[in-house]
This record gives sequence, structure tokens and C-alpha cells, in this order.
Amino acid sequence: MQGDPVADSRDENVTWLTQEAYDRLKEEYDYLSGPGRVDIAKKIEAAREEGDLRENGGYHAAKDEQGKMEARIFHLRTLLDSAKVGEAPKTEGVVGPGMTVTIRFEGDEDEVTFLLASREETGAPIDVYSPRSPLGSAINGKKIGERAKYSMPNGRQITVEILEAVPYIGN
Repeated sequence: MQGDPVADSRDENVTWLTQEAYDRLKEEYDYLSGPGRVDIAKKIEAAREEGDLRENGGYHAAKDEQGKMEARIFHLRTLLDSAKVGEAPKTEGVVGPGMTVTIRFEGDEDEVTFLLASREETGAPIDVYSPRSPLGSAINGKKIGERAKYSMPNGRQITVEILEAVPYIGN
């Protein structure tokens, strides 16, 4: 059903970001893909001029730094291309991005509360879980009282019950 705010907020290909987070990530991307690349190329060239590349620690360190930077550039480009600025549509009682969610793990009385949002959002005073994480994917779209199962990295299945899902209101 097109136009349903709950369905729209569940799109796995969209990353909801605040304007502040988008601007910060765009600035980082612009620096890394422009002046950052020039700087690392200069480091590599300077280290290359020092001689034998097989035993040149500076050269290998600069190449490693370049690889990490290129991976970050790729991650940022992918994130920015899929980003929507603003708040994800929210329906109280339904888990989705931008919601403060409280769950209980099956067999445990302790409750866990967290914000379901992009990990690129910083400054939240509570833990942030990505909607793309195993737990986030399992609970996204669930309603209060429903249960969801997800797999841990070790293959163990965990069941959680949704206790609360309310729009995140900040500090």
C-alpha cells in the first residue's frame, strides 16, 4: 500500500539522517574524496622516493591508510546516496527507524531500551541499534506485544518481545 508511513519507514534501502548528520557526513566525504586523496597520494610518493619498497615501512603504512580511506569514501558515498534527510515516518506502537524501543529477551526479566536509527547519528543519550542489524531487521515493523526471532553471529536463535515503541524525542 503506497503512501503508508509505516511501510515507507521500513524501506531497508533508506537511511534516515538528521540534517546535521547528513551535513557532517557530506563534509567528511568531500574532504576525503578531494584533499584527503591528494594528501595520501603525496605521502605515498614521498615514501616511494625513499627507496626499496619491500622494506619501506612508511610506504606500506601510507598504502594501508589509503585503503582504509577509500573504504570509508565508498561507505560514505553509499550512505549518502541512500539517505533521506528528516525524520522517518513514525507510528507509535510500531517499531521503525527513529523509535525508542524497549524489548525483553525471552527467559530474561530485564528490559533493554534503545534507539533504532542509523549508527551515523551521534549524540543520542541511549544505545543506538541499526535497523539493518540482525535485531533491528527482526523487530522492524513489529507491534507492541509481538515477538521476533533473530540469529546471533554464532547461529543461536534469540526471541525478543516488543514492550514499547515510541517516537524518539531527544535529550
